[in-house]
Amino acid sequence: MYAVIKTGGKQYKVTEGDVLKVEKLNAEVNTTVELTDVLLVAGGDNAVKVGKPLVEGARVVVEVLSQGKGPKVINFKYKPKKASHRKRGHRQLFTEIKVTSIIA
Repeated sequence: MYAVIKTGGKQYKVTEGDVLKVEKLNAEVNTTVELTDVLLVAGGDNAVKVGKPLVEGARVVVEVLSQGKGPKVINFKYKPKKASHRKRGHRQLFTEIKVTSIIA
């Protein structure tokens, strides 16, 4: 069984036991969170439920493994032949989750 969920403005295809990094969720480490934005659920019996836009009553239960920051991304702008430049850095926050169950 797999599902397509939406979190943090992105869509992910997940199955039970998957570990993935998503945009930061407001949850403590070692807690469970229910994600209710389920776009599609497909089971082993060839039954596919497609939401318009969400599948009613479907949810994905995940466990929060860790919170962290991604690698630093450098933004460097300069103007040639001038003494003008700007250097900025950014590290995106993420949450590492593990899918424990898919309820359809």
